[in-house]
Amino acid sequence: MALKAVVFDVGETLVDETGMWERAAERAGVPRFTLMGVLGGLAARGEHHNLAWDILGVEHPASSWDGADFYEDALPCLGDLRRRGLTVGAVGNTPAETEELLREHVDVVGSSARWGVEKPDPAFFERIAREVAAPPAEIAYVGDRVDNDIGSALAAGMLAVHVRRGPWGHLHEPPPGALRIRSLDELPGALGV
Repeated sequence: MALKAVVFDVGETLVDETGMWERAAERAGVPRFTLMGVLGGLAARGEHHNLAWDILGVEHPASSWDGADFYEDALPCLGDLRRRGLTVGAVGNTPAETEELLREHVDVVGSSARWGVEKPDPAFFERIAREVAAPPAEIAYVGDRVDNDIGSALAAGMLAVHVRRGPWGHLHEPPPGALRIRSLDELPGALGV
């Protein structure tokens, strides 16, 4: 079967989360380095990043990405894949407002808040297939986390592409059957499109 769609996890795949976490640290009144250290520890132990706020004893502040947070290779890759005739999507365990940041750059957007389901739940990946109107075998899913992204995409029957960046991307080793790239510049070649 030919590849029809490429769907990206948002955080640390398309968007560098550093700025978001720095803004969150400022809003919560904790040093940036402290928050980053706690996040790194959680990533290394395979625990959910939202536990950082409990560990630090502060309320979870509202924070989000902005247009300046895209990785340098993200928007050119999205445009390149769309010009090649592929349906391109961006999804994540995010608030619904995140979709607006992405909408002009992709064909399909999705958020756990709007869909009512979070990765790694198989229903999240079933929803991706419905949204892009393609069977899982014709979808490549690109993400940084093996636990939330890569393993679940493989289990759903998708081609899984692990991008090695961000804390989880550097700490996680992809399972057999997944492709691995270091930059989205490598993605079209890795997919053979």
